Amino acid sequence: MKNLLFCVLAVPAFILTGFVAHADTPLVRSAKSGAWSEGQTWEGGQLPPAGAKVLVRTGHEVVYDVNASTPVRSLHIAGTLRFATDRDTRLDVGLLKIQAGEDVSEEGFDCDAHVPDSVPANPAMSRAALLVGTPEQPVEAAHTALIRLTYFEGMDKQSCPAMVCCGGRMEFHGAPLSRTWVKLGAPGKTGSSEVALAEPVGGWRVGDRVFLTGTTRQNKRAKTFKVSVRQGTETEERIIREINGATLTLDKPLEFDHIADGAYRGEVANLSRNVIVESADPDGVRGHTMYHRNSQGSIGYAEFRHLGKEGVLGRYSIHFHLVRDTMRGASVIGASIWDSGNRWITIHGTDYLVVRDCVGYQSLGHGFFLEDGTESFNVLDRNLAVQACFAQPLPKQVLPYDHNDGAGFWWANCRNTFTRNVAAECDEYGYRFDAVETPELSMTMNVPQPDGTRTKADIRTLPFIRFDDNEAHCQRRHSFNLGGHDSSLKLSVDGVGPDARHPFIVRHVKAWNVHWAFHTLSPCMMLDGFDVHHAEYALWRMNYDRCAVRGAKLDDISVNPDFLPQKGTHPNEADYPKPLDAVDDQPPATIITAALRQKDGRFIVRGTTEDNGEVRRVLVNGNEARAVTPNFAEWEITLPAGAAALSAYAVDAAGNTEPRPHAQAVP
Repeated sequence: MKNLLFCVLAVPAFILTGFVAHADTPLVRSAKSGAWSEGQTWEGGQLPPAGAKVLVRTGHEVVYDVNASTPVRSLHIAGTLRFATDRDTRLDVGLLKIQAGEDVSEEGFDCDAHVPDSVPANPAMSRAALLVGTPEQPVEAAHTALIRLTYFEGMDKQSCPAMVCCGGRMEFHGAPLSRTWVKLGAPGKTGSSEVALAEPVGGWRVGDRVFLTGTTRQNKRAKTFKVSVRQGTETEERIIREINGATLTLDKPLEFDHIADGAYRGEVANLSRNVIVESADPDGVRGHTMYHRNSQGSIGYAEFRHLGKEGVLGRYSIHFHLVRDTMRGASVIGASIWDSGNRWITIHGTDYLVVRDCVGYQSLGHGFFLEDGTESFNVLDRNLAVQACFAQPLPKQVLPYDHNDGAGFWWANCRNTFTRNVAAECDEYGYRFDAVETPELSMTMNVPQPDGTRTKADIRTLPFIRFDDNEAHCQRRHSFNLGGHDSSLKLSVDGVGPDARHPFIVRHVKAWNVHWAFHTLSPCMMLDGFDVHHAEYALWRMNYDRCAVRGAKLDDISVNPDFLPQKGTHPNEADYPKPLDAVDDQPPATIITAALRQKDGRFIVRGTTEDNGEVRRVLVNGNEARAVTPNFAEWEITLPAGAAALSAYAVDAAGNTEPRPHAQAVP
């Protein structure tokens, strides 16, 4: 599949109030490094006017230090554009492209076609970069950096406005939050303006936009599945007026009750960040963002709102497009992505990406989405997915069997990690694994291996790296549908799955206030710890071929706890883990997510390691890292000054050593 960005002119010239006609659009180039606000930074000594094309040339670093409401038509960054972090800034732009060279065209923009496979390691030639804060120096909490993607007449509405990183570096880093979403500490009561959180939160501020997830089962209100959950939802948005420890005072009273009953609690999520990317006209032509192959950069505590082009392939709020492992080390941490016209985060042909502590709220189509079935070694950890809603399949989408009908998390290749996530109030699924073989489409694909090679494999047979501690509530259809039927009771993995030595292992999942809690047609499923509360069906149309179940807690099941098994009978818990005989013969996978230089020259290195078993240790430049969370899911180490490169790998308790360490230059 090709994703081209065309900003093609429909007419040779046009009249646009307040802007220059495109035929006469000036091109303003940087003359040297300096502040955007200083005339001497620019050729001709004048600041870029409204409607201009702007080029930051190779070798120049321009500091964006203005709060301007007049948009430029395009901004091409071949050098560095660094946003000031100590003041409010605003940039309105039609096309922002980060790419080496002098090209400032808006036509035929296809990174995959013209960017080299590797970027030359030339110390004199820095990578093209947009830095809206950095991991070491995020935008200060007292200030806001705002980028508004603004449509200009003559641009292709299916591709512009846009921010696209084409082999450069694109960073967004706002003030960090201790948590982006938390569980309720006590029930939220109708008529009350106070909300108790399960824990105090750092970084939340008066004026922030928050929402409380609905905790009423969807199909108790909407009797037809054809009406989106947004109709009649009890999820409520509010503004924080006061923070007192773990108690929030909201701008107006709650209209509904929100459950906090023992293990079953709704969530409170913060949507506000001080680094923001948005569409200037959400009801008109929306924008999108994209990383291409050989790019660099990460996202930390930034807000992406009103983005995503409805019904357009490849035009998503945040999109990692066919980067494979060239961006190993990239991460999206603590972001909020809301009111999306086309998904929240799309991971397409991409490996080793970490998505953690993100809030996805209201999207058309699936929310956290792995697109083509080859994606491997990605980590989705502690994300909240609320209201991924019905949409139509996208034209020429990679996997034609996907209905795009609203899953919080959707994937076709399980060789990834899903941990500590929550999905609520999504139209069709909380979690959906879907891989369907058809005469026209084979599920045998070229899949990355731990040593960096690629091998043909039937993606239906690839087990999870890890699937632990995930939760779904208030789903009116499937909470967890792992290779089962779709809504038509036709499409499925058709009984094809992993073998008894490498089963799907699903640990400690929870589904409450739902319709169908768990469904799979994959054989060789090991379900270890399963809590279903207040549901109509718990285990629905299960495939018990070589299946093991332990620790199932089924409470308040109103219709059937084990409805119509498709093959075999419910396994005996006393036999667990038989008839399976799982073995850990796969090595861990390690990702360095941050290397922060300290004033004394030392480095704080942080990262993530994923494994299907127990991780024994993580080594960075031969030194043992410290586990920050269990099983080295997050780790940290401080290294002395002087290192020119970093190399991190892990060893698990079964003796498997990671064959391909994550190596990177010291920043």
